[in-house]
Amino acid sequence: SLTGKEALTHFPSLGPSASSAQGKVHVKQCDLLKLSRKQKRLCRREPGLAETLRDAIRLGIMECQYQFRSERWNCSLEGRTSLLKRGFKETAFLYAVSSAALTHSLARACSAGRMERCTCDDSPDLENRKAWQWGVCGDNLKYSTKFLKKFLGQKRIGKDLRAKVDIHNTNVGIKAVKNGLKTTCKCHGVSGSCAVRTCWKQLSPFHEIGRLLKLRYDDAVKVFSTTNDAVGHSELAGPQRHGHSPKHPASPRSTDLVYVEDSPSFCRPSKYSLGTAGRTCSREGNCDSMCCGRGYNTQSRLVTFSCHCQVQWCCYVECQQCMQEEVVYSCKQ
Repeated sequence: SLTGKEALTHFPSLGPSASSAQGKVHVKQCDLLKLSRKQKRLCRREPGLAETLRDAIRLGIMECQYQFRSERWNCSLEGRTSLLKRGFKETAFLYAVSSAALTHSLARACSAGRMERCTCDDSPDLENRKAWQWGVCGDNLKYSTKFLKKFLGQKRIGKDLRAKVDIHNTNVGIKAVKNGLKTTCKCHGVSGSCAVRTCWKQLSPFHEIGRLLKLRYDDAVKVFSTTNDAVGHSELAGPQRHGHSPKHPASPRSTDLVYVEDSPSFCRPSKYSLGTAGRTCSREGNCDSMCCGRGYNTQSRLVTFSCHCQVQWCCYVECQQCMQEEVVYSCKQ
Protein backbone atom coordinates (compact mmCIF):
# COMPACT_ATOMS: atom_id res chain seq x y z
CA SER A 1 0.00 0.00 0.00
CA LEU A 2 1.04 3.63 -0.39
CA THR A 3 2.74 4.99 2.73
CA GLY A 4 3.40 8.61 1.78
CA LYS A 5 7.18 8.15 1.77
CA GLU A 6 7.19 7.79 -2.00
CA ALA A 7 6.93 11.57 -2.44
CA LEU A 8 10.49 11.90 -1.14
CA THR A 9 11.88 9.72 -3.93
CA HIS A 10 13.35 11.52 -6.94
CA PHE A 11 11.97 10.47 -10.31
CA PRO A 12 13.45 11.36 -13.70
CA SER A 13 11.07 13.28 -15.94
CA LEU A 14 9.85 11.63 -19.10
CA GLY A 15 11.47 13.50 -21.97
CA PRO A 16 10.94 13.30 -25.73
CA SER A 17 13.03 10.12 -26.12
CA ALA A 18 12.25 6.98 -28.09
CA SER A 19 9.26 4.90 -26.96
CA SER A 20 11.47 1.99 -25.84
CA ALA A 21 13.51 4.34 -23.63
CA GLN A 22 10.27 5.82 -22.27
CA GLY A 23 9.08 2.29 -21.48
CA LYS A 24 12.26 1.53 -19.54
CA VAL A 25 11.94 4.77 -17.58
CA HIS A 26 8.29 3.99 -16.80
CA VAL A 27 9.15 0.48 -15.52
CA LYS A 28 11.96 1.94 -13.39
CA GLN A 29 9.56 4.50 -11.90
CA CYS A 30 7.16 1.69 -10.98
CA ASP A 31 9.96 -0.30 -9.32
CA LEU A 32 11.03 2.73 -7.24
CA LEU A 33 7.55 3.11 -5.72
CA LYS A 34 6.75 1.13 -2.58
CA LEU A 35 3.94 -0.99 -3.99
CA SER A 36 2.72 -4.55 -3.57
CA ARG A 37 3.69 -7.12 -6.21
CA LYS A 38 0.24 -6.90 -7.83
CA GLN A 39 0.31 -3.08 -7.82
CA LYS A 40 3.76 -3.05 -9.47
CA ARG A 41 2.46 -5.40 -12.15
CA LEU A 42 -0.49 -3.07 -12.85
CA CYS A 43 1.82 -0.05 -12.79
CA ARG A 44 4.15 -1.53 -15.41
CA ARG A 45 1.16 -2.21 -17.70
CA GLU A 46 -0.10 1.38 -17.46
CA PRO A 47 2.34 3.91 -19.03
CA GLY A 48 1.95 7.22 -17.23
CA LEU A 49 0.66 5.65 -14.00
CA ALA A 50 3.93 5.94 -12.03
CA GLU A 51 4.08 9.70 -12.54
CA THR A 52 0.39 10.00 -11.68
CA LEU A 53 0.93 8.01 -8.46
CA ARG A 54 3.81 10.27 -7.52
CA ASP A 55 1.68 13.37 -8.20
CA ALA A 56 -1.19 11.90 -6.16
CA ILE A 57 1.04 11.18 -3.16
CA ARG A 58 2.41 14.73 -3.23
CA LEU A 59 -1.11 16.18 -3.64
CA GLY A 60 -2.43 14.19 -0.67
CA ILE A 61 0.48 15.14 1.59
CA MET A 62 0.30 18.85 0.71
CA GLU A 63 -3.46 18.99 1.26
CA CYS A 64 -3.21 17.09 4.57
CA GLN A 65 -0.49 19.44 5.83
CA TYR A 66 -2.53 22.47 4.74
CA GLN A 67 -5.71 21.30 6.48
CA PHE A 68 -3.83 20.47 9.73
CA ARG A 69 -1.42 23.42 9.73
CA SER A 70 -3.00 24.83 12.91
CA GLU A 71 -3.51 21.52 14.74
CA ARG A 72 -1.25 19.67 17.20
CA TRP A 73 -0.83 16.91 14.66
CA ASN A 74 0.29 18.71 11.51
CA CYS A 75 0.42 15.70 9.16
CA SER A 76 4.21 15.60 9.15
CA LEU A 77 5.93 12.61 7.55
CA GLU A 78 7.69 11.81 10.84
CA GLY A 79 5.77 9.07 12.63
CA ARG A 80 3.46 8.33 9.69
CA THR A 81 4.43 4.65 9.44
CA SER A 82 3.53 4.07 13.11
CA LEU A 83 0.34 6.13 12.74
CA LEU A 84 -0.89 4.04 9.81
CA LYS A 85 -0.69 0.91 11.99
CA ARG A 86 -3.22 2.33 14.45
CA GLY A 87 -6.94 3.14 14.27
CA PHE A 88 -6.90 6.87 15.16
CA LYS A 89 -8.97 9.68 13.60
CA GLU A 90 -5.75 10.89 11.98
CA THR A 91 -5.26 7.47 10.36
CA ALA A 92 -8.81 7.71 8.99
CA PHE A 93 -8.04 11.08 7.41
CA LEU A 94 -4.80 9.76 5.85
CA TYR A 95 -6.62 6.87 4.18
CA ALA A 96 -9.38 9.17 2.90
CA VAL A 97 -7.17 11.98 1.61
CA SER A 98 -4.79 9.48 -0.05
CA SER A 99 -7.57 7.68 -1.95
CA ALA A 100 -9.17 11.03 -2.86
CA ALA A 101 -5.86 12.35 -4.21
CA LEU A 102 -5.32 9.19 -6.24
CA THR A 103 -8.87 9.28 -7.67
CA HIS A 104 -8.56 12.99 -8.53
CA SER A 105 -5.07 12.67 -10.05
CA LEU A 106 -6.00 9.66 -12.20
CA ALA A 107 -9.11 11.35 -13.60
CA ARG A 108 -7.14 14.53 -14.39
CA ALA A 109 -4.25 12.56 -15.92
CA CYS A 110 -6.70 10.87 -18.32
CA SER A 111 -8.17 14.16 -19.52
CA ALA A 112 -4.70 15.75 -19.80
CA GLY A 113 -3.49 12.93 -22.05
CA ARG A 114 -0.83 11.70 -19.61
CA MET A 115 -2.22 8.15 -19.44
CA GLU A 116 -2.01 5.78 -22.40
CA ARG A 117 -5.08 3.63 -21.72
CA CYS A 118 -7.65 6.33 -20.99
CA THR A 119 -8.71 9.66 -22.43
CA CYS A 120 -11.52 12.20 -21.94
CA ASP A 121 -14.70 11.36 -20.07
CA ASP A 122 -17.16 9.55 -22.35
CA SER A 123 -20.35 9.65 -20.30
CA PRO A 124 -23.27 8.74 -22.62
CA ASP A 125 -25.46 11.60 -21.30
CA LEU A 126 -23.06 14.28 -22.59
CA GLU A 127 -22.24 15.24 -26.17
CA ASN A 128 -18.56 14.63 -25.52
CA ARG A 129 -17.48 14.39 -29.14
CA LYS A 130 -18.72 17.93 -29.74
CA ALA A 131 -16.80 19.03 -26.64
CA TRP A 132 -13.63 17.38 -27.99
CA GLN A 133 -14.08 19.27 -31.28
CA TRP A 134 -13.96 22.52 -29.31
CA GLY A 135 -10.79 21.43 -27.53
CA VAL A 136 -12.50 20.55 -24.26
CA CYS A 137 -11.80 17.28 -22.43
CA GLY A 138 -13.84 16.12 -19.43
CA ASP A 139 -12.19 14.57 -16.36
CA ASN A 140 -12.54 10.78 -16.60
CA LEU A 141 -13.76 9.83 -13.12
CA LYS A 142 -15.43 6.68 -14.45
CA TYR A 143 -12.10 5.16 -15.52
CA SER A 144 -10.34 6.49 -12.42
CA THR A 145 -12.66 4.83 -9.89
CA LYS A 146 -12.85 1.56 -11.85
CA PHE A 147 -9.05 1.31 -12.08
CA LEU A 148 -8.58 2.33 -8.45
CA LYS A 149 -10.73 -0.53 -7.14
CA LYS A 150 -8.58 -2.97 -9.09
CA PHE A 151 -5.35 -1.24 -7.98
CA LEU A 152 -6.24 -1.15 -4.27
CA GLY A 153 -7.60 -4.71 -4.42
CA GLN A 154 -10.30 -4.50 -1.74
CA LYS A 155 -10.45 -8.22 -0.98
CA ARG A 156 -12.60 -10.16 1.48
CA ILE A 157 -11.80 -9.11 5.01
CA GLY A 158 -13.95 -11.37 7.21
CA LYS A 159 -14.13 -10.11 10.79
CA ASP A 160 -11.01 -7.90 10.69
CA LEU A 161 -12.26 -4.63 12.22
CA ARG A 162 -9.23 -2.54 11.21
CA ALA A 163 -9.43 -3.74 7.60
CA LYS A 164 -13.13 -2.83 7.47
CA VAL A 165 -12.36 0.62 8.89
CA ASP A 166 -9.51 1.26 6.43
CA ILE A 167 -11.65 0.26 3.44
CA HIS A 168 -14.56 2.37 4.69
CA ASN A 169 -12.31 5.45 5.01
CA THR A 170 -10.73 4.79 1.61
CA ASN A 171 -14.21 4.77 0.08
CA VAL A 172 -15.10 8.01 1.89
CA GLY A 173 -12.21 9.68 0.03
CA ILE A 174 -13.35 8.31 -3.35
CA LYS A 175 -16.95 9.38 -2.65
CA ALA A 176 -15.81 12.92 -1.73
CA VAL A 177 -14.25 13.26 -5.20
CA LYS A 178 -17.38 11.84 -6.88
CA ASN A 179 -19.62 14.29 -5.01
CA GLY A 180 -17.49 17.18 -6.30
CA LEU A 181 -17.97 16.23 -9.97
CA LYS A 182 -19.83 18.97 -11.85
CA THR A 183 -21.20 19.31 -15.35
CA THR A 184 -19.81 22.44 -17.02
CA CYS A 185 -21.35 23.83 -20.20
CA LYS A 186 -20.21 26.43 -22.71
CA CYS A 187 -22.09 28.18 -25.52
CA HIS A 188 -20.64 28.66 -28.99
CA GLY A 189 -22.24 30.91 -31.57
CA VAL A 190 -22.45 34.41 -33.00
CA SER A 191 -22.21 37.08 -30.29
CA GLY A 192 -22.30 34.43 -27.57
CA SER A 193 -25.60 32.94 -28.69
CA CYS A 194 -26.17 29.33 -27.71
CA ALA A 195 -26.48 27.95 -31.23
CA VAL A 196 -24.12 25.17 -30.16
CA ARG A 197 -23.70 24.10 -26.55
CA THR A 198 -21.04 21.67 -25.31
CA CYS A 199 -20.94 20.12 -21.84
CA TRP A 200 -18.29 18.13 -20.02
CA LYS A 201 -17.56 16.69 -16.57
CA GLN A 202 -15.18 18.65 -14.36
CA LEU A 203 -13.77 17.82 -10.92
CA SER A 204 -13.78 20.31 -8.06
CA PRO A 205 -10.41 21.79 -7.07
CA PHE A 206 -8.70 19.42 -4.62
CA HIS A 207 -8.71 22.10 -1.89
CA GLU A 208 -12.51 21.82 -1.77
CA ILE A 209 -12.28 18.05 -1.35
CA GLY A 210 -9.62 18.47 1.37
CA ARG A 211 -11.82 20.95 3.23
CA LEU A 212 -14.77 18.54 3.08
CA LEU A 213 -12.65 15.64 4.41
CA LYS A 214 -11.38 17.86 7.26
CA LEU A 215 -15.02 18.50 8.26
CA ARG A 216 -15.57 14.73 8.14
CA TYR A 217 -12.50 14.31 10.41
CA ASP A 218 -13.90 16.83 12.92
CA ASP A 219 -17.13 14.78 13.10
CA ALA A 220 -15.50 11.32 12.84
CA VAL A 221 -17.42 8.42 14.41
CA LYS A 222 -15.87 5.88 16.79
CA VAL A 223 -16.99 2.39 15.75
CA PHE A 224 -16.91 -1.22 16.88
CA SER A 225 -17.74 -4.52 15.18
CA THR A 226 -21.14 -6.13 15.55
CA THR A 227 -22.72 -9.23 14.00
CA ASN A 228 -25.69 -8.72 11.71
CA ASP A 229 -27.93 -11.75 12.37
CA ALA A 230 -29.93 -11.14 9.19
CA VAL A 231 -26.97 -11.53 6.83
CA GLY A 232 -24.67 -13.52 9.11
CA HIS A 233 -21.51 -11.39 9.02
CA SER A 234 -19.95 -8.60 11.05
CA GLU A 235 -20.56 -4.91 10.32
CA LEU A 236 -19.31 -1.56 11.61
CA ALA A 237 -21.50 0.02 14.26
CA GLY A 238 -21.33 3.36 16.05
CA PRO A 239 -23.10 5.33 18.78
CA GLN A 240 -26.88 5.55 18.79
CA ARG A 241 -28.43 8.24 16.65
CA HIS A 242 -31.64 9.99 17.61
CA GLY A 243 -34.64 7.84 16.68
CA HIS A 244 -32.74 4.53 16.47
CA SER A 245 -33.66 1.52 18.58
CA PRO A 246 -31.17 0.93 21.46
CA LYS A 247 -31.12 -2.78 20.55
CA HIS A 248 -29.81 -2.02 17.06
CA PRO A 249 -26.56 0.01 16.97
CA ALA A 250 -26.43 2.58 14.17
CA SER A 251 -24.21 1.88 11.17
CA PRO A 252 -21.94 4.76 10.19
CA ARG A 253 -23.00 6.64 7.05
CA SER A 254 -21.00 6.06 3.89
CA THR A 255 -19.72 9.65 4.16
CA ASP A 256 -18.56 9.36 7.82
CA LEU A 257 -14.88 8.96 8.64
CA VAL A 258 -14.59 6.22 11.27
CA TYR A 259 -11.96 5.24 13.84
CA VAL A 260 -11.56 2.57 16.53
CA GLU A 261 -9.24 4.07 19.17
CA ASP A 262 -8.72 7.46 20.78
CA SER A 263 -5.81 9.55 19.52
CA PRO A 264 -2.77 10.51 21.61
CA SER A 265 -2.41 14.20 22.53
CA PHE A 266 0.50 14.79 20.09
CA CYS A 267 1.85 17.29 22.65
CA ARG A 268 5.18 15.56 23.31
CA PRO A 269 7.54 13.73 20.91
CA SER A 270 6.48 10.13 20.33
CA LYS A 271 6.61 7.52 17.60
CA TYR A 272 3.58 9.25 16.05
CA SER A 273 4.82 12.87 15.86
CA LEU A 274 7.55 15.30 16.90
CA GLY A 275 5.29 17.04 19.41
CA THR A 276 4.47 20.76 19.36
CA ALA A 277 7.59 22.32 20.95
CA GLY A 278 8.84 25.14 18.73
CA ARG A 279 5.70 25.22 16.56
CA THR A 280 4.46 28.70 15.65
CA CYS A 281 0.95 29.61 16.73
CA SER A 282 -1.55 32.46 16.84
CA ARG A 283 -1.83 34.12 20.25
CA GLU A 284 -5.50 35.01 19.73
CA GLY A 285 -6.25 31.70 18.03
CA ASN A 286 -4.61 28.39 18.87
CA CYS A 287 -1.55 28.98 21.14
CA ASP A 288 -3.24 27.64 24.28
CA SER A 289 -4.30 24.43 22.54
CA MET A 290 -1.19 23.99 20.39
CA CYS A 291 1.24 24.50 23.28
CA CYS A 292 -0.68 22.10 25.57
CA GLY A 293 -0.56 24.50 28.53
CA ARG A 294 3.27 24.86 28.45
CA GLY A 295 3.08 28.51 27.36
CA TYR A 296 4.74 30.17 24.39
CA ASN A 297 7.72 32.36 23.55
CA THR A 298 7.31 35.79 21.95
CA GLN A 299 9.90 37.03 19.46
CA SER A 300 10.08 40.17 17.31
CA ARG A 301 11.73 40.15 13.91
CA LEU A 302 12.03 42.49 10.94
CA VAL A 303 10.63 41.26 7.66
CA THR A 304 11.20 42.80 4.21
CA PHE A 305 8.39 43.01 1.66
CA SER A 306 7.64 44.79 -1.63
CA CYS A 307 5.58 47.97 -1.30
CA HIS A 308 4.47 51.12 -3.17
CA CYS A 309 4.42 49.18 -6.44
CA GLN A 310 3.74 51.08 -9.68
CA VAL A 311 3.25 49.84 -13.24
CA GLN A 312 5.88 51.39 -15.51
CA TRP A 313 5.45 51.82 -19.27
CA CYS A 314 5.18 49.45 -20.86
CA CYS A 315 5.73 46.16 -19.33
CA TYR A 316 7.07 45.92 -15.80
CA VAL A 317 6.22 46.75 -12.20
CA GLU A 318 8.56 48.82 -10.03
CA CYS A 319 8.42 48.36 -6.24
CA GLN A 320 10.17 49.76 -3.19
CA GLN A 321 11.43 47.54 -0.35
CA CYS A 322 9.76 48.18 3.00
CA MET A 323 10.51 46.72 6.43
CA GLN A 324 8.02 45.83 9.12
CA GLU A 325 8.29 44.43 12.62
CA GLU A 326 6.54 41.10 13.06
CA VAL A 327 5.79 39.29 16.32
CA VAL A 328 6.13 35.49 16.24
CA TYR A 329 4.74 33.15 18.90
CA SER A 330 6.15 29.65 19.35
CA CYS A 331 5.38 26.87 21.82
CA LYS A 332 7.78 26.34 24.73
CA GLN A 333 9.58 23.03 25.30
